[in-house]
Amino acid sequence: MGKLKSLVKDTAIYGLSSIIGRFLNYLLVPLYTAKMSVESGNYGIVTNIYAWTAVLLILLTFGFETTFFRFASKENADVSKTFSMSMQVIGTLCGVFLAAIFCFLPSIAGALGYEMHPEFIGMMAVVVSLDALQAIPFGLLRFQKRPIKFAALKLFYIFTNIALNLFAFVALPYLHTKNPELFGDIYFPDNQAFYVFFINLVCTASVTFFFIPELKMFRPTFDKTLLKSMLKYSWPLLALGIAGVLNLNADKIIYTWLVPGEKGIQELSVYGAAVKIASIMAMLIQAFRYAYEPFVFSNSKEKESKVLYAKAMKYFIIIAMLAFLVVVFYMDILKYIINSNYWDGLKVVPIVMAAEIFMGIYFNLSFWYKLNDETYWGAIFSFIGCALLFAVNIIFVPEYGYIACAWASFAGYFIAMALSYFIGQKRNAIDYDLRSIFRFTILFALLYGVSLYLPIENTVARLLCNTGLLIVFLLFILRMIKNEMIASRGNVNKKS
Repeated sequence: MGKLKSLVKDTAIYGLSSIIGRFLNYLLVPLYTAKMSVESGNYGIVTNIYAWTAVLLILLTFGFETTFFRFASKENADVSKTFSMSMQVIGTLCGVFLAAIFCFLPSIAGALGYEMHPEFIGMMAVVVSLDALQAIPFGLLRFQKRPIKFAALKLFYIFTNIALNLFAFVALPYLHTKNPELFGDIYFPDNQAFYVFFINLVCTASVTFFFIPELKMFRPTFDKTLLKSMLKYSWPLLALGIAGVLNLNADKIIYTWLVPGEKGIQELSVYGAAVKIASIMAMLIQAFRYAYEPFVFSNSKEKESKVLYAKAMKYFIIIAMLAFLVVVFYMDILKYIINSNYWDGLKVVPIVMAAEIFMGIYFNLSFWYKLNDETYWGAIFSFIGCALLFAVNIIFVPEYGYIACAWASFAGYFIAMALSYFIGQKRNAIDYDLRSIFRFTILFALLYGVSLYLPIENTVARLLCNTGLLIVFLLFILRMIKNEMIASRGNVNKKS
């Protein structure tokens, strides 16, 4: 239980920074949706370009965040050399990438549909390169179990980002009305997307300076054997990461090609805003991932490691279900995060959150092939899921719109999760507590179904009813924890 407590503590710290950060970012969503009208398509532009940068970030990090963990965790590993080698690989990739972008910037911007605003592409190219370079120092903080600095830097970025956004979207318009001559050169009422990208660039660049102490560990080095081993381990992770990020972002990348013109960018604006509400699930998974990855690698040689992994899986699924219920039960409140003009997209929220639960389970399952150095399995599973996602999008989006995007993500992650589970149980079986997971899944489905189909029109009455249903789920969780604590004490007494 001590190791699980350590996992919970680290998850809480990582999660606190992630939760606070995401919550504060939520404050930007109503700001963006209020200032960027659906008709302008500005929010659709932000959604589209951020989807591209998510894919590029995977390419530029090249799977080395996890690779660094794996090789730094090995017995007698030289952490400094592993860190330096990782930074050299990522630095080289980023240098080549930026040179290519700025040499062909007009052509690239035109191909993406932003020939009138190549600066969008240039700014985000620098941002994604800095993010890739920061991935290894952030990984070092996690490896050294320094969640406080990790969380502090994440929160610094968020607070700076929010402050600059409030200036750009609230203070600047006011200042412009008072003194248009002074502020006219930096006020772009029809091009609000520019502010989003420029602010991201400023904030990301600022974080880099705080990694100076960690970067002092860097030493120019070349170890051909180590590099070859790291690349052999990382390239399947790259493929895995590409497939994974495409599962999350492919719909936002190809939507304007499947639904061209103003209609496509406007619908993407609505979809992108609605998905923000569902991102609480992604936030939970991210927090768990930050703590779980070093936890798995550091405990991989323990005799009871598989028991720990099984318990972590059970608790993750139950907490993910709880998060799902919180969001859907209080949708009448959470919908005000976005402007009412975007509410038509709320129907995708439960579907997207269910898909993200599958994604989290898939991440938990992924360690059987990571620990066995068989990461190619992850690439296979993810690309099968990704192929299904693309097929559903291409076939159904032109007719059904963005609701098809949500179901495509659901199908893609479900098939990847299922494949990883069944093949993983044959190659490296873990005795998951399927009975408890199944019981909670049935309870979860029943409570969600009751909330969905109860004919209660009054908003307050519906919220009170949903609160009662949520309490029922919480009581079952507390009962399970109590029973496990009693069983654990009984085992200790028997041993003594």
